Amino acid sequence: MSEPMEGMEGGCDCRRVRYRLLSKPIIVHCCHCRWCQRESGGAFAINAMMESDRVVNLGEAPVLVDTPSASGSGQQIARCPHCHVAVWSHYAGSGPLTRFVRVGTLDQPDLLPPDIHIFTSSRQPWFTLPEGVPAFEAYYSPSEIWPAQAKARWEVLMPQIKAYRASRNPAA
Repeated sequence: MSEPMEGMEGGCDCRRVRYRLLSKPIIVHCCHCRWCQRESGGAFAINAMMESDRVVNLGEAPVLVDTPSASGSGQQIARCPHCHVAVWSHYAGSGPLTRFVRVGTLDQPDLLPPDIHIFTSSRQPWFTLPEGVPAFEAYYSPSEIWPAQAKARWEVLMPQIKAYRASRNPAA
């Protein structure tokens, strides 16, 4: 896993939305799915998975925009209300409990290279996957890939995630 410096900061282009990471991410994904390509306007999206309470707002709060997703469950994208840059997403599986921080919005994005490449079956053919970094044609099983410390952090979140999911689907 990446070992970034404590207190990494980032934000939008106009600098009204600012945030600080209080710890290293659980994991950093480089997603090559077509949805991420379309949304980012690039060949992939690089997202640092963080517990939401480890991402502190330093400036204006972003607005949450509901958008569709390949899963059909949608996601909320946190955008600056002024310049509209996306700074993180909340995916349906864990909702507001996790933030998938857009690594490109960090002041020093080079400190968080991808830990894993996902959905490489739809990667752009001109992009060469780096040697030594795990890559999967679709998603993967975190229990098989994540180191112990990432798994432990996820286990702490699971009771909250289960409660969140139950609140969204009380009939289940």
